Amino acid sequence: MAIRTMGPSGQYETGLDAAGTALPELLAPAGGLDQMLAAIAAGADAIYAGLGGFNARVSAHGFTDDEFARGCAVAHAHGVRVYVTLNVFVFDDELSDAVALGAHALELGADALIVADAGLACVLRTAIPGVEIHLSTQAGAHSESTVRLAADELGVERVTTARELTVDEIAALCATGVPIEVFCHGAICIGYSGACEFSALRRGRSAMRGDCTQPCRLAYDLVDEAGQSVVAVEGDRLLCPRDYLGIAHLPELVDAGVASLKIEGRMKNPDYVFNVVRVWRRALDMLCDGAWDPGAVEELSRELGRSFNRGFTDAYLRGRSGAELMSFERAINQGVRVGRLVAVGHEEVTVELDAAVAAGDTLEIRFYPGADARPDVPKRWPQVPCPVDAAAGKRVVVHCKRKVDAGCEVYLIRSAGVLGQTATVLERMRAEADAIAPVACAVEVLPFEDVAVDGGASTELVECAAPARMVFAWQLMDADPRGELDLSDAVVVLDEVCRTGDADRTRSLIQRAGRVVCRNLGQVVIARELGVTFDVAVPVFCANRATLTWLRGLGAGRVCLPAELLGNDAERIAELAAEPGVLGPVDADRPELMVCEHCLLTAEGVCATDATGQVRCRDCLRRRQVRYLVERDGTRLPVAIDACGRTRIFLS
Repeated sequence: MAIRTMGPSGQYETGLDAAGTALPELLAPAGGLDQMLAAIAAGADAIYAGLGGFNARVSAHGFTDDEFARGCAVAHAHGVRVYVTLNVFVFDDELSDAVALGAHALELGADALIVADAGLACVLRTAIPGVEIHLSTQAGAHSESTVRLAADELGVERVTTARELTVDEIAALCATGVPIEVFCHGAICIGYSGACEFSALRRGRSAMRGDCTQPCRLAYDLVDEAGQSVVAVEGDRLLCPRDYLGIAHLPELVDAGVASLKIEGRMKNPDYVFNVVRVWRRALDMLCDGAWDPGAVEELSRELGRSFNRGFTDAYLRGRSGAELMSFERAINQGVRVGRLVAVGHEEVTVELDAAVAAGDTLEIRFYPGADARPDVPKRWPQVPCPVDAAAGKRVVVHCKRKVDAGCEVYLIRSAGVLGQTATVLERMRAEADAIAPVACAVEVLPFEDVAVDGGASTELVECAAPARMVFAWQLMDADPRGELDLSDAVVVLDEVCRTGDADRTRSLIQRAGRVVCRNLGQVVIARELGVTFDVAVPVFCANRATLTWLRGLGAGRVCLPAELLGNDAERIAELAAEPGVLGPVDADRPELMVCEHCLLTAEGVCATDATGQVRCRDCLRRRQVRYLVERDGTRLPVAIDACGRTRIFLS
């Protein structure tokens, strides 16, 4: 195992790989003490956890203070850092409590805080001298300019990027010199993080506040203007992506210079954390020892598949976001393939294995009716226990009462071996935690006053930037493909996403517009460079006056509040809404629920390609047709796909 030492920056380092490249930190999730102990035992370099209510997984059962303190003590004894997530957006009346919680976490042993709210980051830095702050993926860091802004204007020590970025884009962010944290494994939000109000506007529970109802995992239909379904794929989970798997790209990510590889999963069980972390640890150790073999990727992936997953994808890292990204059929655990049925008898089946199984494993047989079957014959996925240990190439007889056919694939969805190994490790680690004495760390918290906000007389809340003419940048991709329209009389509402490839188009729009509304911090950087007056709107999320002050300090003229706040939290933001220059939602007539890199129209079948085999979203005829996403209660949500293939879903 790679030796971890404390470096001059105060961060634990895993040394260099065989080529002399610095290895990234392996960052593991922990929803409770057992998960934390499992991560430590499996070889994590750092752990992130929630403590209290200001985190994006409020339903994770969390820690008592004593558990967290003991977990931190064990972590530090093993050279492992601990980060606490304060990665929700907070209201004015919560700032003091959020700062107190951050200080308390540091006193119990946390090394850094993960923050999404710019105002909270500013207040924390004022109130807690020397605090280390990492910017959450919820802040929407897509480009080099955003990363530099976060480092220069917020003073963060690390930036967590969006999951949608390619390896090349990640490398460009790393080249800024700001430490970059990237997701490498686990569940994906199909919408851009920090740019999704679906749960808040349709269910009254905000993802920005850590209470997402996961609408992306539900069943939907996609229909045309006449209400006829246009879905051609098998399944109805039209917004459900597979899980992120970056293991095949590990050497590239290391060469890119990422500072930290982040595993998703603060809602996952200890066995998930233990298994996933140990496999990634093994992969990093192979690089460190010069033993990396691309041929090992399949084996590593298979081992990772023994823990909960919805199927795996590396599509984003390769610059792809079509149907291969998605798990249309099911939003639950897919496991890993271990064989197929070669014979079916009376209440028993014979499985020919292409991977090892163990007694006590849970196997799932996947039965699909043939083309000649009656329409009423259902799919079946019976789950059955494996009776014996058996190696790849062997055959085992398994008890199964449900009707299935020879040829069905068999998947392992619950590994008895992983569960047993985790239980053994936890017994040892709990004993260590019980025996260790937590070390309290005094944290100085300086008084901070309510943030003053510039402005004159109070103004009535109005729709954002109400001009003689307002246009949305994503619509101009079609209306003005060559960037020739005179927009000097218009307010241009820029896109929610601002990746490196969007910068030139964004710059052109800002230069031609009478006024612009920035919806990403990367756009703010460009507007400032050009000396252009700009407003801001979600996903630049403002829920408190500290954030408002920071945005005005950057040069924002007017700040548009999110639709979800006005719909669900109007009383709590009344004072903020009354501030001069604070306006209503930029899309008040048709609030946006979600923006995705994935094109929802891929559910209609394979995309057309040009002569070179490339998909050209700009020329897609499907985009010109009316489409609605239909919820189970019949609610129709308008869908629009832009010339980049990005999906926007709107409130009906």
